[in-house]
Amino acid sequence: MQKSYKYYLRHLPFALRMMALALVIVVLARPQSTDKWSNTTTEGIDIVMAMDLSGSMQAQDLKPNRLEAAINVATEFVAGRTDDKMGLVVFAGESFTQCPLTTDQSVLINLFRAIPDIELEDGTAIGMGLATAIARIKDSEAKSKVIILLTDGENNAGEITPETAAEMARTFGIRVYTIGVGTNGSAPFPVQTAFGIRYQQVPVNIDEDLLRKIASDTGGEYFRATNNEALENIYAKIDQLEKTKIEKKEYSKKTEEYWRFAVLALALLLLEVLLRNTVLRTIP
Repeated sequence: MQKSYKYYLRHLPFALRMMALALVIVVLARPQSTDKWSNTTTEGIDIVMAMDLSGSMQAQDLKPNRLEAAINVATEFVAGRTDDKMGLVVFAGESFTQCPLTTDQSVLINLFRAIPDIELEDGTAIGMGLATAIARIKDSEAKSKVIILLTDGENNAGEITPETAAEMARTFGIRVYTIGVGTNGSAPFPVQTAFGIRYQQVPVNIDEDLLRKIASDTGGEYFRATNNEALENIYAKIDQLEKTKIEKKEYSKKTEEYWRFAVLALALLLLEVLLRNTVLRTIP
């Protein structure tokens, strides 16, 4: 007697169910893919922060002092701009690059926190600090290039004048935002004496005309921070700067792949039910 096709297909529903069960096990294992690189377009600008480390930054009209207050607010500013390339230049009587432009926020923040341990020749070389910052950002391909220069004094050192550095910044299309730190009048300054550290009131001398001119000549803006709150508000305002698109290549996050196996398992189960109730249906 010739066997019908149903005879040869009688075990198919069972096989389909076993395959579906195997796929369910795969789904429960939650397969993921992590071997992809992606190019993403984000909004950001390139920013170099130039910070004064001269001895007068130890004055305590800002709390705990000008330098620590500036570091704390700057690190919060950095942490809030996740898509920007940022760098750090420090200066006193001389200047150097503490961190070149980077998108690694944690590295930059750690270098900010290391600033109090840096030893530089005392003085206030505003022109040198600005020139060093320009050298770090001038070749950037970003449409928006910004320098934030923070100081509490008057230019009294360095081989490059602030006016010359400002002209360089304008030539390279760099906007400079200047911040003068210090109260009006005088500020308590720690002085080492034979009886330990004593505090003396010293005059606050900030060359505001110079800082305004640097900002004006480069299309930036001048700000005066007389207390911690004012300094925070200044960085909040700078945070609203226009942004430009930049491309960033990054390793993709894990992608769930289980849904493909779940769909296939469901399809096999539906096929099994369909076969049992149609072609392979058995009549009692």
